[in-house]
Amino acid sequence: MSSRGHGSLLLDPQPKAELVRHGKARHSERFAPAPPHCLADLGYSSSLLEQLIFKLLYYRGDMLAGDLSNAMGLKFSLIQPLLESFRMQQLIHVKSSLGLGSISSLLSLTDSGRKVARDYLDNNQYTGPAPVPVSQYEVAVKAQRMPPNWLRPERLAKAYAHMVVNDAMLDQIGPAISSGKSLLLYGQPGNGKTYVAEALSRIQTTDIYVPYALEYQGKIIQLFDPTCHHPVDLAGHEPDCESDGRWVRCRRPFITSGGELEVSMLDLSYNSVSGIYEAPLQLKANNGIYLVDDFGRQVSAPAAILNRWIVPMDRRVDYLSMLNGGKMAVPFETFLVFSTNLHPSELGDEAFLRRIQYKMLLRSPDEQEFYSIFHSYCLTQNLHPQPHLIAKFIERYYSRTGKAFRRCHPRDIVSQVIDHIHFRNLPFEITEDLLDRAYDGCFLQTTDIT
Repeated sequence: MSSRGHGSLLLDPQPKAELVRHGKARHSERFAPAPPHCLADLGYSSSLLEQLIFKLLYYRGDMLAGDLSNAMGLKFSLIQPLLESFRMQQLIHVKSSLGLGSISSLLSLTDSGRKVARDYLDNNQYTGPAPVPVSQYEVAVKAQRMPPNWLRPERLAKAYAHMVVNDAMLDQIGPAISSGKSLLLYGQPGNGKTYVAEALSRIQTTDIYVPYALEYQGKIIQLFDPTCHHPVDLAGHEPDCESDGRWVRCRRPFITSGGELEVSMLDLSYNSVSGIYEAPLQLKANNGIYLVDDFGRQVSAPAAILNRWIVPMDRRVDYLSMLNGGKMAVPFETFLVFSTNLHPSELGDEAFLRRIQYKMLLRSPDEQEFYSIFHSYCLTQNLHPQPHLIAKFIERYYSRTGKAFRRCHPRDIVSQVIDHIHFRNLPFEITEDLLDRAYDGCFLQTTDIT
């Protein structure tokens, strides 16, 4: 695989000039899409803009010309000739003006214009910012990769500072993240596989730009999702000289799917009412991380899910199906992480598992590590137990009985201790009695079951 075949967390050190604001990109991490200056820059026919203008005016009623261009995410100068043409055709009329030029005109649809708008709405009901062609989106995704040497042990350790981890664990997970290749986390339940995966979102990275929608052969694909994409608060940031309103600046996405995942969810979803496609999760996760949690427990078989991604993981290109049977090629620049409680042999054979580049076994902690996790979690809850209490608890319930240590146990036990404190209105401190009660509440007692 070439150096340009890295995953979603890699950034091309030479962003395409046509997508970078001149004078703004001091280095590769300052990528930003350049706003279109003419209709040719859009990459598709002006008829799509015409449709958007009529639909916006139809749904929103009277609008200032400047507000209309803002809603489309475009400069007013780009749509001004279209508005003038529609006015001449008596499809739009100017009701009034604030006296600040054409941009301050209050626009309204005529009866003929409303009929045109209804015809366009029969095609699709999209009324967001103007879409970005898939070809331009592909260039942007590649330009927003992180550089091959972006991740260092110090940066990774900072992301995991809230957890009790050892250097061996970081040394194992670090290369996987840095390469952007796929990763399988496996091991016994309760050892923090999901917690380890979710901590990846704490790694300090650059922001990215995500288009609100994509255009492919005249079809609209909704990409921006507020549940997956979190816009950056630009307060205090260097102001933009020019802003392309078709894109939103976001943190790199971290998206999770669990047992609800089906293979059908990994393709475009078409809404027959709105006439708009919804992007699948792996497309929304571009330039970020996609965690498939509890892998092997999905409705679809693990082989079916992984086979769906064999080509994208290898070639960094995904193929999505359109309603008419056509295929749309899109970039696949997401770091896939699989987390499972199952033994790897239950997921598939050796050839199957080889498709996942990195594998990491999360072992159960030893006694000293368990003690450190227990003590650290107490401190996060503002509890300061006497050291001998934790040691005595471990000796009684683990060392003597041979009970296996799990990384989740301290959290579960301490949480119940706090619940008992609140219920009984006790001083906010850990006692031996409270630890005993919490243990009884956390674990099944089978000695009296017949």
